[in-house]
Amino acid sequence: MNVLWVFAHPEQRSLSGSLRDEGVRTLTEAGHACRMSDLYAMGWKATVDRDDYPRHAPEERLIIGTASRQAHRTGTLSPDIRAEQEKLDWADTVVLQFPLWWYSTPAILKGWFDRVFVKGFAYGVPDPRRPGRNLRYGEGGLAGKRALVVVTVGSPEAPFGPRGVHGQLDQVLFPLLHGTLWYTGMAALPPVAVYGTERVSPEAYAEAATLLRERLAAIEDTPPIPYRTQNGGDYDDALVLRPEVAPDGTGLEVHYAC
Repeated sequence: MNVLWVFAHPEQRSLSGSLRDEGVRTLTEAGHACRMSDLYAMGWKATVDRDDYPRHAPEERLIIGTASRQAHRTGTLSPDIRAEQEKLDWADTVVLQFPLWWYSTPAILKGWFDRVFVKGFAYGVPDPRRPGRNLRYGEGGLAGKRALVVVTVGSPEAPFGPRGVHGQLDQVLFPLLHGTLWYTGMAALPPVAVYGTERVSPEAYAEAATLLRERLAAIEDTPPIPYRTQNGGDYDDALVLRPEVAPDGTGLEVHYAC
């Protein structure tokens, strides 16, 4: 299996850095091929701008979707974007590791998605069965790949539980798991979460490392989160759940198939 590990933490000597090393070692010892995108170490540019599309005429209005799709088609995206897309083409599985900051990813990782997941590559892929529609939510440019989120959280676990004040973690991560990964066709696995990371004892670190190793050892066989597919019949032409599907439900839960 080919694994791309995308790491978004500014400190190599952090808990996250140690867990990354544990994870890559576990995958390598199991015979998997690993490549790394260490975004801070790479000096990754997080903002989309004209420099991403070097051949876009300066006098033309910059419409990001149009410009990125054209640059992708013609092979004229900036070299750093093309390098990351090549890694994604190579990978069977993508591991996304980051600390939870303000209920989301660090800006540098959001910028990686913004710049790399361009139209025509990760999304905006026409549906050959339905002219005028695109392949999304279970289908798309990255369909067939698996994705595992590894997230470190400063809070203890309880406040991120089903009745916790912060909200249930899988729902906090819904925009990433469903709105980015599943949207582009990637099968999102249940995330690996390490809680209470402000103060981690040697015993707690050993538990976290064991959890990560166990999850990585099972990465090929772990069932993905059972999100509904857009084109599987559950949604109508307006992309709203049909009345007979989860008839009494609303909110994020209705987009799970079970």
